[in-house]
Amino acid sequence: MFASAPDDPEKLVVASIDWCPQLCPEGEQEGYIMDTVKEIFADSPFELEVVTYPWSRSIHMARTGEVHALLSPARAEAPELLYPKEEVGAQKMCFFASRGSAWTYQGKASLKGQMIGIAQDTSIEELNDFIAENKEGFHFLTYGPRYLPLSFRMVDGGRLNSFLFTYNSTIYALGKEGYANKIVPAGCVSKANVYMAFTPDLKKRAFVLKAMEYFDQKMRKLVQAGRVPEIMKSYGLPDWNSALPSAF
Repeated sequence: MFASAPDDPEKLVVASIDWCPQLCPEGEQEGYIMDTVKEIFADSPFELEVVTYPWSRSIHMARTGEVHALLSPARAEAPELLYPKEEVGAQKMCFFASRGSAWTYQGKASLKGQMIGIAQDTSIEELNDFIAENKEGFHFLTYGPRYLPLSFRMVDGGRLNSFLFTYNSTIYALGKEGYANKIVPAGCVSKANVYMAFTPDLKKRAFVLKAMEYFDQKMRKLVQAGRVPEIMKSYGLPDWNSALPSAF
């Protein structure tokens, strides 16, 4: 069905975010998820057009059909979108605190009395109910390029006890921003697969289903060929299935 690309590939518009090392719109490398997706759709019936926006807007654009697809939510973050069978990566949500702090996450009870930074529109299945019932203990920030640097400064300055974000991205940014010796992991919550998710807009349904089928076929072949560990290795990371430290 997809043996050869047409002369005029159809444009597939994808909303993305600044989420290194997964998605790096300003970097010399584009991020391992973006590299994976571009390899999947190279020489395909689809022409990728990637637009970068803050997370909340990107989700909205995918929900409403302004774009065909979104990189790269966990299912709980945007449950109304359409998801292919194959994931494109994985994330582990972890707390990060000052190196001198004695606090670590030990379940919901350990969050009492804390002030914790979190990105808006972040869904953490184990904590969603707790966060909704204890909003006074959370400081909500728009997720964009300055989310992590601002979170680092707020923890370092004592305005937050900790903040919550994905492990690989935070470790990557701590080194880049010069906080690697000041802020450390303080326990993790959940691991979740992330996806190239598609708009539920009925007007785009036929095109989207075709793109999803193509994605699944090519992603399976990429995994079988061992390309995922090779792509991640170029970012100094192990394969996503082994990248997450059991200690956190």
